[in-house]
Amino acid sequence: MRPLPLLLVLTLAGACTRAAAPPPAPTPAPAPVDPRTAALARFRADVDSMVRDPQWSNAHWGILVVDPGRNETLYAHNAGKLFLPASNQKIITGSVALTLLGADYRWRTSFATRGRVTNGTLDGDLVVIGRGDPTVSDHMRGDALGPLRDVADSLAARGIKRIRGRIVAEGDLFPGPTLGYGWDWDDAIYGYGAGVDELLFNEGYTRVVVRGAAAPGGEPTAWTAPISAYPALKIEARTVAPADTGRRRARVEARPDSATGGYVIEGTIAPNDSAALELAYPDPTRSYLSALHEALALRGVSVTEPTRRATSSRTRVTKSLTPNGAPADTLFHLVSPTLREVLPVLEKPSQNQIAEILLRTLGYARTGVGSADSGRRVIDAQLRAWGVTPERDAVVRDGSGLSRHDYVTPWTLVKVLTTIRSDTAFRAFYDALPIAGVDGTIRNRMKGTPAEGNVHAKTGTVDKARSLSGYVTTADGRQLVFSFLCNNYTVPTREVERVQDAIAARLAAMGAPATASQR
Repeated sequence: MRPLPLLLVLTLAGACTRAAAPPPAPTPAPAPVDPRTAALARFRADVDSMVRDPQWSNAHWGILVVDPGRNETLYAHNAGKLFLPASNQKIITGSVALTLLGADYRWRTSFATRGRVTNGTLDGDLVVIGRGDPTVSDHMRGDALGPLRDVADSLAARGIKRIRGRIVAEGDLFPGPTLGYGWDWDDAIYGYGAGVDELLFNEGYTRVVVRGAAAPGGEPTAWTAPISAYPALKIEARTVAPADTGRRRARVEARPDSATGGYVIEGTIAPNDSAALELAYPDPTRSYLSALHEALALRGVSVTEPTRRATSSRTRVTKSLTPNGAPADTLFHLVSPTLREVLPVLEKPSQNQIAEILLRTLGYARTGVGSADSGRRVIDAQLRAWGVTPERDAVVRDGSGLSRHDYVTPWTLVKVLTTIRSDTAFRAFYDALPIAGVDGTIRNRMKGTPAEGNVHAKTGTVDKARSLSGYVTTADGRQLVFSFLCNNYTVPTREVERVQDAIAARLAAMGAPATASQR
């Protein structure tokens, strides 16, 4: 046999060697996915799906969720865009007030005399110098007239049983308009749109109760509370058969009466039915002085006035002096509850007038001028100190958010909410916020979800704007800060709330052990 060529031998040898090579090593199994990372990815995908629903095609959503303890952003969508905040503006007002005024801040209203007291009679004026106390109200005191009855008792304790003179308001601590910048004139007659000044009674509004006559054709009656003398009412409403009132048994409304400075009540009401309206006092100072007159009368302190009514008089001076230079002798001060006690009355029901008082109080306390413009400058300066750039990140035009010229980014609200956590009085701020399913403006929301009793957040509502910003504690005990803003939607507001509540509930459940359906 002829020997094989050397090349062929080497080729065959190589083939045998390859055939005998060991199999390749197995591919390593993928590393296990961190459950928290997976859960966060699912959360982000779900929120993306919610805000990209076709019903929001013409709306704007701004969302930011952060974990300040980890310095981590959990979700962001348009977080740097400006939105109309509505009453989320009160987050800024309340937090700045707490920081600069302190939780123990109180307002003082001074009572002084100008004249001589002889045999129990003051021959002269009782002078009231207001500094913006917003707490002489049913909401704050249970009885708005209560503090003013205390004033009457203090006068009596100092030997004053009769006043032959006027009751006058002096000073101009809060100069400028009583209404906020950019407020809708259509809101001005309602309680939530009431103006504010140095003297404010019952948060600036009266409760008008209208009752139908006993039979159709009879004239309805109406009265005001908590005081009866102001404002004047003219009744043009009619009592009609129930079938003629439509679906509602009472269809009454009010319009300003230029002749009396009060209101005309018009519309229809069924026999013996009643309806209530919350209407703004046309003049904040006049309402306070009218209330003081009633309180004095209830305590037996008589007032004999000169030719014009004291409730309509007002001396606008910068010092407690009359034009002829006669000084006023201070008798005592009416001192308000603390800001710590006032904050829940501001935040939980979203009370506009307290927010506007705080705006002006900030201006007076820090600059000496209690105007809304001064207050805005103080807020801008504090925002800047917190790292927020005014006009770019927040446009402040009032204290309450009723103005349609306020703008804020979700990032700004989260920044403020995060920063105030470091304040020694943070608990006062946190406890003042509405609690989901429990109280305030979210008492009927998020019930039956992990957010109930957990989420502390401020709502905001004006036409085509709905907001929810605050705090939520996860199932594993981490406090998150969030802001959900929606503008320019045309679907029912409950659809906005549904998305906001769903996100909040998901956050509250975050960190809980995964269920079988989640694995």
